[in-house]
Amino acid sequence: MGFFEIFLSGIGLSMDAFAVSVTNGLICKKVRVRDAIKIGLFFGIAQGLMPLIGYFLGKTFASYVERFDHWIAFLLLAFIGGKMIIDVFSGEEEKGFNLDFKSLFIQAIATSIDALVLGVTFSSLGDINIFSAVLLIAGITFTFCVLGTYLGRFVGEKLGKYALLAGGIILIGLGAKILIEHLFF
Repeated sequence: MGFFEIFLSGIGLSMDAFAVSVTNGLICKKVRVRDAIKIGLFFGIAQGLMPLIGYFLGKTFASYVERFDHWIAFLLLAFIGGKMIIDVFSGEEEKGFNLDFKSLFIQAIATSIDALVLGVTFSSLGDINIFSAVLLIAGITFTFCVLGTYLGRFVGEKLGKYALLAGGIILIGLGAKILIEHLFF
């Protein structure tokens, strides 16, 4: 697998993280540079570590992960999205969304489970430098997530208090999309 294929894989893997980053930018009252970088780091590191873990675990673990990865991603994203929607109706959105370690960690894991399976695929290829591959994937994801956070902030300024509701719906929809794709396609 060459640079171009890994580059395209990195872009594909980063799209879920990009969508969640846009959502994070949507629902935050104020996004600072360090917030965008923090979001990018969480998602970039997760997207980089998961294929590395998958690479070293190899094919024996792949069948187990593939059976449940879509359910795990769906449940985590639905939980976060559901909480956001509940916060809208309970008046919690006035406080703003908290980009704490726990929230970002759950989001990063939920959007990078498919990268674990890609890592298992990498383990079956003899001609891949796994460390270069994961650095490239992590860098692409970091970049997309920083840009996504700012895009979300721009749109969030236009939506006002409905941004949290939109963000919750987007996360639940993303989780449902992942679940449906794995169950039916």
